[in-house]
Amino acid sequence: MTVHFPFQNTYSALPASFFARVAPTPVAAPRLIKLNRALAVHLGLDPDVLATPEGAEILAGKRLPDGADPIAMAYAGHQFGQFVPQLGDGRAILLGEVIDKDGIRRDIQLKGSGPTPFSRRGDGRAALGPVLREYIVSEAMFALGIPTTRSLAAVTSGENVMRETMLPGAVLTRVAASHIRVGTFQFFAARGDTDGVRQLADHVIARHYPDIAKAERPYHALLEGVVARQADLVARWLLVGFIHGVMNTDNTSISGETIDYGPCAFMDEYNPAQVFSSIDEMGRYAYANQPRIALWNLTRLAECLLPLFSDEQDKAIEQAQFILGEFAEKFTAAYQSGLRKKIGLFTARDGDEALVQDLLDAMAKNQADFTLTFRRLSDAAAGADNDSVRAQFTDPTAFDEWAARWRQRLADESQSAAERQAAMRAVNPAFIPRNHRVEAVIAAAVNNDYAPFEELLTVLSMPFEDQPTYAAYTEPPLPEQRVLQTFCGT
Repeated sequence: MTVHFPFQNTYSALPASFFARVAPTPVAAPRLIKLNRALAVHLGLDPDVLATPEGAEILAGKRLPDGADPIAMAYAGHQFGQFVPQLGDGRAILLGEVIDKDGIRRDIQLKGSGPTPFSRRGDGRAALGPVLREYIVSEAMFALGIPTTRSLAAVTSGENVMRETMLPGAVLTRVAASHIRVGTFQFFAARGDTDGVRQLADHVIARHYPDIAKAERPYHALLEGVVARQADLVARWLLVGFIHGVMNTDNTSISGETIDYGPCAFMDEYNPAQVFSSIDEMGRYAYANQPRIALWNLTRLAECLLPLFSDEQDKAIEQAQFILGEFAEKFTAAYQSGLRKKIGLFTARDGDEALVQDLLDAMAKNQADFTLTFRRLSDAAAGADNDSVRAQFTDPTAFDEWAARWRQRLADESQSAAERQAAMRAVNPAFIPRNHRVEAVIAAAVNNDYAPFEELLTVLSMPFEDQPTYAAYTEPPLPEQRVLQTFCGT
């Protein structure tokens, strides 16, 4: 059977400075670990054909499908605040683009498919652990309703890669609305290539923001659109306790998707200063810092676009500052709206923001589990006693005082207890990819046991359902199970 990808390749039709043409490096013995069959169908691909040995060879980069035009994309970026003028896809190769069943253009990219001109002495490969982590967390984010890249397949390569030790190699097939980043704009701006910035901006507008193509000031509207999407995205992260871990400008997507799941993690107990990433020694990308860093990254994008705004730099800066000034309002609106929903409020009233903040403060002081507190609050809102929520607090009386004010506020609204519970359960997940579970899955897979991986994916595909069979997956780690650091994997 022939594996058919109906590729269209608009990015590789851009000037040669945008990318390097490079084919994946063949691997020894590819074997399919996991195929996302539902996603394959949505992309117009035949999952039965992808599951064949020939399909596995394509998903591992050993064989090129017809119509592919493989490239490694060029980009720059600020990494932990330090500018690097050339980064680029050092271990990822874009095969091409397909139009999905919603009419949306999607990149299909192999991650871990061998060295490229941007590898900077790296081997261009990926170890099994980071591939499984990205598969798990990106698909969990999708199920949670958060914009994200997706995982189409994970394949073992039949080769080992050297990190701190020898590890089994793997390749991830990643799907994205695009892989264009803030750092992509920085690549051209750093070289004084205004034509390159303009061509990239025109491409992004056509692909991601077509409604603004005929706007009076399309490049201003582009910045406005990216600001709005990033404000909403980061608010959604905070509402589920997600920490990206490495919010460099080259990991900030222009499409508004979560991209590059390296040392990412979900919090167990609520702590605004929480950091998991082993390389974030100063806490730059801590949980509560994420909105501020998003704005910092967007400011770097605005700097790239200034020549397109006006020939008068002062005027261009003023216009960019006005647009960037909208970030705080958009983020706060999305975040506060989400928090109200998490505690069962359907309307906005004075005092609501303080009410929710008081709960978060009490959670932080009492090591309350972020996910479980809000999930069990959903049941308390339906008339159940407070015991299951109180149990999350080291000092349960800290919750009692807040709960009395909360119930008084709920009495001001007209919804029934059942309506409120249903609404809260739809935004407060029971299941998240807890770090200790992800690490356990990876440890089993390295020993060729993929049953825990499959089971975790099943659980996380329905995060808002109770799933009594898998109730143990809701529980936070025991002290000896806690994961204190996550790692990048490169």
